Amino acid sequence: MGKFRQQKIDEEIKRELCNIIPTLKDPRVNAVMVSVVSVIVTKDLKFAKVYASVFGDKSKEEAAIKGLNSSSGFIRHELGERIKLRALPQITFVADNSIEYGAHINKVINELNIKDNEND
Repeated sequence: MGKFRQQKIDEEIKRELCNIIPTLKDPRVNAVMVSVVSVIVTKDLKFAKVYASVFGDKSKEEAAIKGLNSSSGFIRHELGERIKLRALPQITFVADNSIEYGAHINKVINELNIKDNEND
């Protein structure tokens, strides 16, 4: 499978997951805001790793990821209804901390700029 087709499938699954996740009835997922950051599907379409960002504290994040993983069968079924693929991948949700990391880096850079301006 070509790289372009792979990226297209990743984006299509990501788009549909953004529509499916808010409809879940699991209280662990409904208690927080979940954002799908990226999806990586293997070339053979057997597995998909979904990086999700959860807005809340660490315990809520862990609970939401567990809730998403326990709902993966339902989510996979819904994907099958919405996307026509020969094989639907097994879905695994992983916490993505890139937004938090980016905010931390931005904070560090701003602190360095403030210290640099004070030394001038």
